[in-house]
Amino acid sequence: MTMTVSDQPLSTDQLAALIANDIPRGAYVNLGIGQPTKIAEHLGADSGVILHTENGMLGMGPTARGEDIDPDLVNAGKGLVTELPGAAYFHHADSFAMMRGGHLDVCVLGAYQVSARGDLANWHTGAPDAIPAVGGAMDLAIGAKQVFVMMTLFSRTGEPKLVPECTYPLTGVECVTRVYSDLAVLDVGPEGIRVRETYGIGIDELASRLGVDLFGQPPTAAVRTRS
Repeated sequence: MTMTVSDQPLSTDQLAALIANDIPRGAYVNLGIGQPTKIAEHLGADSGVILHTENGMLGMGPTARGEDIDPDLVNAGKGLVTELPGAAYFHHADSFAMMRGGHLDVCVLGAYQVSARGDLANWHTGAPDAIPAVGGAMDLAIGAKQVFVMMTLFSRTGEPKLVPECTYPLTGVECVTRVYSDLAVLDVGPEGIRVRETYGIGIDELASRLGVDLFGQPPTAAVRTRS
């Protein structure tokens, strides 16, 4: 993939392609329900990445379309998927044992909030009428060697989703490694938030809107995207 200059935030597909490009070759990876499933569309046949689903499949391929549709082949979000050569199937209890046993190199999850030290909240907003949906998120957040979050950096009403402290019920504590968002890619850890790249926004404006301390790039951080 070539690096080009852009003054616009990343689209969901651009973000999915960026994450796919950053996943190490040969990694065992779980893609969370929702936006992260798009990453499968951007993993080339030579990537060596092996996708795992918590409902019991190893070797998942991209979304199934047309004649490739098999109603028995679905991911954890019940989306129709394909299988790659060598794919394997197993009981979901075995799948969770893989997740909890530290056998996944990377998982990519959505989030309602991520704290400055890497706490993750992605299963419940705490609203009285909200439907909790934890699924395997807690197992993935703690069991995977690296946890990437794919999300918009701000909510539909403009509130930051990268926050000093999570106010929603936690999925995991200090588990997030990196946040991939429409406006920036940020490494998260005990030492704080390090900006890697920004898209369509200056780092000073980003810091002002987020209300958290950022470090790792000069005030004129590069605005980059990948096509």
